[in-house]
Amino acid sequence: MVKKLKLEELNRIDVETFKHTEKIPLTVVLDDIRSMNNVGAVFRTADAFVVEKILLCGITPQPPHREIHKAALGATESVDWEYCDEVSEALKILKEEDYHIFSIEQTTGSKTLQEINISKSQKYAVIMGNEVEGVSEEALALSDGFIEIPQFGTKHSLNVSVCAGIVMWEFFKNLK
Repeated sequence: MVKKLKLEELNRIDVETFKHTEKIPLTVVLDDIRSMNNVGAVFRTADAFVVEKILLCGITPQPPHREIHKAALGATESVDWEYCDEVSEALKILKEEDYHIFSIEQTTGSKTLQEINISKSQKYAVIMGNEVEGVSEEALALSDGFIEIPQFGTKHSLNVSVCAGIVMWEFFKNLK
């Protein structure tokens, strides 16, 4: 008979061990995200896939906050993060540090997630845009490429945190 594993049976690492664990070379940039639930969920997923950092830009709310914590479940303590008032400034710094920057956005130049060649020798940043407006024009202009997740139903978009989870998983599979 199958049984659920208890928390202590999952052999999870503690925050201090996580801080010293090798991360995948991926930074997630949140560009004017409004929802604290989305921010918290991105933190939690970034912890699961050992993402190196999250950049919170513009109006994106920052920890500590009760609403972020409810979704993050402590991941704001494990995942490194920084706040940058202007997304363009954050992206310029990433470019100086040789990151390949992808906007997660439906554009005339976007490729599907499975078409992207993810190399272990490269550092990446992925930009998640505002829930209504998407990735800002400033961020699009500084992007090296554009990724979209194929969808086959009636809706034209995914929730930001769901989209971020799919993208982080794809990068994790290729970079770990």
